Amino acid sequence: MSRTAVVVGSSVAGIRTAQALSANGFDGRVLVLGDENAEPYDKPPLSKHFLTGDWAAGKLSLLNGGPADERVELRLGVAAEHLDVADRQVRLADGTRVPYDVCVIATGASARPSPWTARDGVHVLRTQSDSAGLRRDLLRGGEVVVVGGGFVGAEVAAAASGLGRPVTVVDPLPDPMARVLGPEVGPLLTGIHERHGVRTRFGTGVVAIEGTSGDLRVFLDDGDVLPASTVVVGIGALPNDGWLRSSGLNVADGVICDEYCRAQGTQDVFAAGDVARWPHLRYGEHIRVEHWTNAVEQAACVARNIVHPGEPLPYRPVEYVWSDQYDWKIQIAGTPARMSAHEVIGDLTGDRPRAAVAYTDATGRLGAAVTLNWPRALVACRRLLAADADHAQAVAELDVLADARPTGRR
Repeated sequence: MSRTAVVVGSSVAGIRTAQALSANGFDGRVLVLGDENAEPYDKPPLSKHFLTGDWAAGKLSLLNGGPADERVELRLGVAAEHLDVADRQVRLADGTRVPYDVCVIATGASARPSPWTARDGVHVLRTQSDSAGLRRDLLRGGEVVVVGGGFVGAEVAAAASGLGRPVTVVDPLPDPMARVLGPEVGPLLTGIHERHGVRTRFGTGVVAIEGTSGDLRVFLDDGDVLPASTVVVGIGALPNDGWLRSSGLNVADGVICDEYCRAQGTQDVFAAGDVARWPHLRYGEHIRVEHWTNAVEQAACVARNIVHPGEPLPYRPVEYVWSDQYDWKIQIAGTPARMSAHEVIGDLTGDRPRAAVAYTDATGRLGAAVTLNWPRALVACRRLLAADADHAQAVAELDVLADARPTGRR
């Protein structure tokens, strides 16, 4: 008897799961449910190429029209509001009940909403509509204040600056990137804004935002007030798991899964992407990762385990994220913040440094890596991380890659 796989979520984790199910020979119907009306689209360009206008909406599509797409059905524009695990049904906001044999939860995450109550002109960035609305305001001109110095905030600041807007980035941490990258690389990336003419107010919090689009005031905790035409708030994301509270699943900042990405306590419900929390075998704890690569790789694992239920494979990723800021490419493998020591290969100085930082911990293994403007080194680091290589071996291999250039190691 033919089975039905229902994928709840039409962003990258959901679409890649559906495509992988089709490509791997899932014998049955593959249906993707999405709450947005827009054709499924990719999100990383929303803070970069789409925001600046370099890419049109059509270039964001996650569907390439290949054979795998032809077997995928889409039902868009209606949100899921309840998962009935016992009866194997997804109830939609319009009352429709969608039966399934296997369900994949891929509802992703939403931007953490702004806690400040200006009438308008204050943006968050998570959807294509968000990005289009922000671009309209940016094109009107005027000062831009970005609240949050993480990756999204930094990319938006770079895009707004590239459009010719005066930009100030505000964050309560003195070195916002140091929380991700550690004390060596964090301050370097924090300083990238000033190198490109963007002002920063780090170590300073926001207490209020008042006014309306074109005439906003951002009140800081040191008493200063920043005028702005547009404000962007990038202060993190929240998993879209509220619709699962009545399902009986174990939900705690995401769907708690086993090592095969099955929702805990079930056989026919899986999760992938930003909404999934699974046991990371190296770290010895459940983690949730909000990165594009994780969504794609987890989707492939979920699809494989659905198609081959008798031979499931545990999900063992090498975490990877990248960020394009100004003319820099920053690439990260693993989780540097968990590491206790590092070594620099290359040169971290100059206007556009080309270097790698190899991190380790008490195990002596390579645990994470950051590369700046050196994609070839990042490829090597991901391979070495997957092989559980010694830190010293990794440093030696990166030294060879660095060739005869001065290493600047310390």
